[in-house]
Amino acid sequence: MTDPVSRTILLLDIEKYSDRDDVEQAYLRRMLYGITDSALEAAGVDETLRLRADRGDSVMELIDANASVTALLRALLSEVPAQLRAVNRMASSSAQIRLRGVVATGYVAVDGHDGWVGSDLNHACRLLDAELLRAALRERTDDFALCVSQSVHDGIVRHSHPGIPAEDFHAITVSSKNGPLKAWLHGPVPKEGGSPEKDQGDAGTGGGPVPEQEGGSGTGPKQGAGPGASQAAAPRSAAPGSAAPGSAVFNFNGGAPSFGGSLVGGDQHGVSGGQVTGDVHLGSSGPRSGSEAGADSATGSGPVSGSRGPEQGEPA
Repeated sequence: MTDPVSRTILLLDIEKYSDRDDVEQAYLRRMLYGITDSALEAAGVDETLRLRADRGDSVMELIDANASVTALLRALLSEVPAQLRAVNRMASSSAQIRLRGVVATGYVAVDGHDGWVGSDLNHACRLLDAELLRAALRERTDDFALCVSQSVHDGIVRHSHPGIPAEDFHAITVSSKNGPLKAWLHGPVPKEGGSPEKDQGDAGTGGGPVPEQEGGSGTGPKQGAGPGASQAAAPRSAAPGSAAPGSAVFNFNGGAPSFGGSLVGGDQHGVSGGQVTGDVHLGSSGPRSGSEAGADSATGSGPVSGSRGPEQGEPA
């Protein structure tokens, strides 16, 4: 095996190659090699500076490290889409060719069987086969989806050289047998290639408790409520008499309302603040007719009378 040397790795793969018959596959392979050669020629990469490996539906190029990676990326972003448009414009639906591409850098060795060996090459192949890159091509109207490794992005793309706008590349992480791989995708990130994990506890998703809303139907006192909070409110939907022991009971059935066993009759307005214990009687100061008492209990109108004295700070 040779010593590992630094190389630029270019991978191009045909979408849905195995769905075609033998004649169509042979045609697609010719188109693939023609498009690859045109792109490398446009990048100024001479044949003496590259090694090619045939993988049936894909082509692998090991390019000398002295060749310009910037020129290669510029050619891939311009020449490959133009070539694909020209080919597909005249091809039948069964002969349409669409490509996924990866550009990476790393150390690669050649063994005694002319095979290529190197972990950087393995990582590039993982990127080419990633579902996210496949989904990116499926969702696009054009015919090419390109991904670059983290090292290519750091060394070339992020500097936004002419013809390589850095803002068009988006950070992605793909899973692999070797763990997560960071890379950069040219163009929009696909929706179907994986969505961010949902936050735990999102309201309405069943991920956690829904916080109690003011005036809502919470079943217990809110944090920070006063000592009488458990007696001050009850579930809206609770039926009369169904509250837990010690909680308030509200019965409004046309008669005089009762609060925890105490009687409220006659004319009254709401009383706010403080805690009420013991027997409380609110009603008119003198006897009234039955019709007057019924009208007051139904409408809740009239002055407040009874045993409540002035609160602290109120005028007597």
